Amino acid sequence: MDSEALRRAYDEVLAEVAAGGFEPPGDGELSAEQIVAHLVANDELMSEATEAVLAGSPFAYYDLDAIHRPQLDALVAEYADPGAGGVGPTAGGSAALGGLADRLRETSRRLCALVDRLGPAAQTPVETRLHEDVDLRVDETLPWARTLDLHARVHLPKHLAQLRALRPQFHAHRA
Repeated sequence: MDSEALRRAYDEVLAEVAAGGFEPPGDGELSAEQIVAHLVANDELMSEATEAVLAGSPFAYYDLDAIHRPQLDALVAEYADPGAGGVGPTAGGSAALGGLADRLRETSRRLCALVDRLGPAAQTPVETRLHEDVDLRVDETLPWARTLDLHARVHLPKHLAQLRALRPQFHAHRA
């Protein structure tokens, strides 16, 4: 299996994060930091699942735990600390966002490198549960390649759109 589509989707998200300039979210929405923290946590889960597939071990992939706000807030707080290893704020962003962007670069590279190793194992059935609003609902066993495809074609673009919606031009009424 080739990770090219996945890499392109991550490049778009990371370019958006690097551009910075995000406004605070509206009620019930995620902040830019929380969106990136969610992607980092999700990458770690997907890497664990991919490693299990490569090892021939049974694995279930559940994205539910990665999106709970207390966990996201804890990850954001970890990167808000200047000693957390981030390179500092992105353009118009926070120190937490810069550190989380660095972490997302690492986690996405790791996931893509694992995906490149899959070969025929990409067709391994994996119990998959993805629940994000009404946009993405999966609760079935899928070939792992299909789950990775959903991540590249639906999940990452969904969060890219969320980031773009945090731009000031979408919130002129707040100015």
